[in-house]
Amino acid sequence: MATQNSQSELGTVISTMEGPTTIVFSFVIGSSKVRKGQFVKVKSDSGFVLGSISEITRANRYFERAESVAEYERTSPMTESFPVTDWEYVVANVRVHGVFESEGTNSIVRNTFPVAPGAKVLACEDELLKKFLQLDDNGLNIGKLQHHSLEAKLSMGKLLQKHLAVLAMSGSGKSYFMSVLIEEMLERKSEHGRMAVVVIDSHGEYSGFRATQYGKQTEVVDAKKFRIAFRKVSPQMLAEWMPEMSATQFRELVPIMEALRKERKEKHESYSLEDLMDRIEAEMADKKKDNVKRPLLAWLSALRSMRIFGPVDYPKLEESVTPGKLVVLDLSDVDNMKKKQMLVSYLCRRLFKLRKKEKVAPFVLVLEEAHNFAPEKAERQHALAKGPVVTIAREGRKFGACLCLISQRPVQLATTALAQCNTNIILRITNPFDIKHIGESCEGIDSSMLDSITTLRVGEALVVGEAVGSPIFVKIRRRKAEFSAKGKDLELIAKRFEEEKTKKKQDVEAFL
Repeated sequence: MATQNSQSELGTVISTMEGPTTIVFSFVIGSSKVRKGQFVKVKSDSGFVLGSISEITRANRYFERAESVAEYERTSPMTESFPVTDWEYVVANVRVHGVFESEGTNSIVRNTFPVAPGAKVLACEDELLKKFLQLDDNGLNIGKLQHHSLEAKLSMGKLLQKHLAVLAMSGSGKSYFMSVLIEEMLERKSEHGRMAVVVIDSHGEYSGFRATQYGKQTEVVDAKKFRIAFRKVSPQMLAEWMPEMSATQFRELVPIMEALRKERKEKHESYSLEDLMDRIEAEMADKKKDNVKRPLLAWLSALRSMRIFGPVDYPKLEESVTPGKLVVLDLSDVDNMKKKQMLVSYLCRRLFKLRKKEKVAPFVLVLEEAHNFAPEKAERQHALAKGPVVTIAREGRKFGACLCLISQRPVQLATTALAQCNTNIILRITNPFDIKHIGESCEGIDSSMLDSITTLRVGEALVVGEAVGSPIFVKIRRRKAEFSAKGKDLELIAKRFEEEKTKKKQDVEAFL
């Protein structure tokens, strides 16, 4: 037992001007294995005090005075004249998370008494750490805890039920991380509870799942083929999609739509946008109503030109959104932003309505470029999907409708939606406004963690919130499925373009 303790000893608690206190302490490092972000423990009268290393400082008394160092270094290196290595020491600052009153318990209590100077600091073993961080053996494995051998298996319920936000600058690996999470969802066993995954894919980054080992579980829907059954569109939806509509125009539209719907329902027939336009033309033939009729018909004509309405919905969500299945709505070929907003708006409404009636499986809706669909500050015509997204954020947890917001500009994302995400996975971000916004909106992040966000490498993430007992840094695991997204490497795009151009030229010359 003594041998194990000596092997796990990392250093000794020291007395400083700032501590030890109930929330911080420092220790002189006596092991080369100590790293920033590592979890440590100290034996106290109450039990084991658990903390994580927030910063490490290296010092040497011989090098404290700049003018002395400069003077000595003119003639010869100080290392040759003085025993400098004997005076070097390294100090780690620790943030205290709480106390395990006994190692057998699963709960941790608030620390109410400082650790003693001179106490030995020990490495925190995996089993204790697993209990403290509330990791789940049947959870979603996103990678490994930094500086530990422990796999970061997060409970699906804690991670997703109260919504998830994935925040990172472009190129930091947020789509790669999301692919890892999707793999975990698709591989999940039915006895542990499975959900459906619906991805609104702005850049075609998830379509590649169809060509992998997950192909049978994947359905990719091209946004150009997406159709909305017009009979399911209410006057309120049309009013949201046409924000320019006045109260008078809306008042005239409602009875016409309701009469048309009732009439066709009795005949068991569907009706189209063209039928509505014909009915408006007939019902408002009076020239006095031209000021109401003409703008209405112009707006409806603009909607018709988008070609998103049909006799039935496609895809049929009741059949597509099933446990253990991935549905990708590929928006990469749609240039019209209003059309994208309308598709997302309808999809959110329809999914949530079907989930409340339990006609689709519990689902997680992954919204790429979330700041474009639910912006914080934007005119109504540029935020058509914001209302339905915020509705799922506010009410979805009660019905098994979960939201995953992915954004590279958190400061532009609707605060109402972001505030409902109780877990945040943050990859590298350097924009100071975004970092400040994260610090204000995410509980449990201190200033040293905010500073660390700017230095994260690709594939490293900070997990904070309900899914973990304490903020943790994770090295994201490698993806099991290998595929290329539409946004390929720039060098590859340039090379392929030139090769194809050369080949065409050679074919023409050969033909002539």
